[in-house]
Amino acid sequence: MAESFKNISEYWKKSYSSKIEVSDKFDNPTHFEKMAGLMAPGKSYYYIANFHTLELEFLSKSVEKFTSRKSSEIDMNFLLSLAHPNDIENIQLKEKVIQSFFMEYLHKSELQDYKLVYTYKMKCPKGIERIMLHQATILSQNKKGNFIHVFSIHTDISHLLSASSKYISFINLKEGPSFYNINSEKGIFNPNHLESEKLKDILTSREIDVIKELAMGNSKQEISERLSISPHTVQTHKKNIMRKSKCKNSTHLVSVCLAEGLIKI
Repeated sequence: MAESFKNISEYWKKSYSSKIEVSDKFDNPTHFEKMAGLMAPGKSYYYIANFHTLELEFLSKSVEKFTSRKSSEIDMNFLLSLAHPNDIENIQLKEKVIQSFFMEYLHKSELQDYKLVYTYKMKCPKGIERIMLHQATILSQNKKGNFIHVFSIHTDISHLLSASSKYISFINLKEGPSFYNINSEKGIFNPNHLESEKLKDILTSREIDVIKELAMGNSKQEISERLSISPHTVQTHKKNIMRKSKCKNSTHLVSVCLAEGLIKI
């Protein structure tokens, strides 16, 4: 495994593993795999990772579609090695933002209230390159509040994006604030960053329809015909969407829409 991949593993050991004295295996209920499968449609794989031992306690067999190995032969280091070498630095910065958010910004009682979302580039053993959507949420904590088990889903979204973005989102699974579109360039979560407005709250239903069509790769003319509006109106909607969302480009926009669940994978 290249030195760059080891850096991520070592960072996890220092930031998380070293703070946990002992851990038990996650009590995986029989219906968990079925529910996980429903949450990860399409080309996805998912796992439960123990951040004390940095071992995979569960890994879906669908990971075999992305690798040349059986799921029983795959460990955390191998999964890390699937990240494209050109994207390792970006992933490291995102992991620093994650550590800053969960370990410094949130109270320990709030850790299981959030899921994180970001994109990254994968290079499979056979040389196939993919853009992946990474989603993760904490499943368990010890008595001191340190998190132990994390559930992660990795989904191929190459049909939606041609490149990964530098943004990361933290979405509240209950009624608390969510933070979308956090720039990871500085490797830290800014506590002064205000909660982002949700696109579904600032865009019209027609604008959301246009976004979904754009995500499918449809042209302006095709969107015009499918939505029964003029090409000029489609263009106007696109301009309004970019202005309201404050996204810099289509890749940025699709990333935010994926994080919010406006685009179905």
